[in-house]
Amino acid sequence: MKDAHGRTIDYLRISLTDRCNFRCIYCMPEDGVSQLSHEDILRMEEIERLVGIVAKLGVKKIRLTGGEPLVRKGVVDLVEKIGNTEGIDNVSITTNGVLLPAMVKQLKAAGLSRVNISLDTLDEEQFKMITRCGRIETTLAGIDAALEAGLDPVKINVVVVKSLNQDFLGFAKMTIDKPLHVRFIEYMPVGKTDGCDGTGWGKKDVIPSEELLEIINRRAEEEGLPLLEPAGDSRPEGWGPARYFQFPGAKGTVGFISPLSRHFCSECNRLRLTAEGKIRPCLFSDEEYDVRAALREGTDEDVRAVVLQALGAKPDEHHDKVGTERRMSQIGG
Repeated sequence: MKDAHGRTIDYLRISLTDRCNFRCIYCMPEDGVSQLSHEDILRMEEIERLVGIVAKLGVKKIRLTGGEPLVRKGVVDLVEKIGNTEGIDNVSITTNGVLLPAMVKQLKAAGLSRVNISLDTLDEEQFKMITRCGRIETTLAGIDAALEAGLDPVKINVVVVKSLNQDFLGFAKMTIDKPLHVRFIEYMPVGKTDGCDGTGWGKKDVIPSEELLEIINRRAEEEGLPLLEPAGDSRPEGWGPARYFQFPGAKGTVGFISPLSRHFCSECNRLRLTAEGKIRPCLFSDEEYDVRAALREGTDEDVRAVVLQALGAKPDEHHDKVGTERRMSQIGG
């Protein structure tokens, strides 16, 4: 598939649910969002049907997100069915990792090969504050379980928020002895944008990736560690825009995703599907296209028409838009 700007779109991110077992401060309010009803959420067979249709259009890669996708009943079977869909090369999941120890063997057997795990701090008390209800040892256990199961790559997603004063070097050092790929993601203005204290996006909370690289190298030098260098062929296989670096001899890599300071819109290859069946051409746009009605009442051609309509509406770039009507948990991580 080509959009109106000539970009090849071969990647669909599918939110399975707006529900989560965390309440992360940049993702949803403390009491959660108004949850969608069971009838509003796309059924698993509807998702499977949609994947079959978009695969014929040229989508090759599927990522399952949430909320927390592993809380959705039937996710293992869905992974297997998507993975067996003709034209789909790969299916992956973004998760907070809590349920991985109990589920990762089933997921791997179903065909899951790769996982992204969200972890924004290495401090136990700060983890409780950020997630509002989580324990860091549960996510760390999920990371270990993913490695033990042989998932490759295992990526760690770190949202960088200046006021949280995160241990960036500590994260980078995780890649030295384990084949982990830590990616630092600039804090994005999605959802609420009325604060600079880790509870609502503000410019003062953004650390540009180039500055963050300098911070990590400076702190590494202070500890007598070598500096990060471009990863070259050591960078993990992926579908995203991260720039990867590596400590010499390290088993993993350190990546930087820069949607604000060095935006990569010209290389965007994705569409997003919300849990209730809205196709979102751009993360930063509030424009959405309802494919649920077509899935429930129409033909495959009707579904295809909605997908192509959304594709045609994909903007050239986000134009530094600040704030969206929906929070990240409602859009899909």
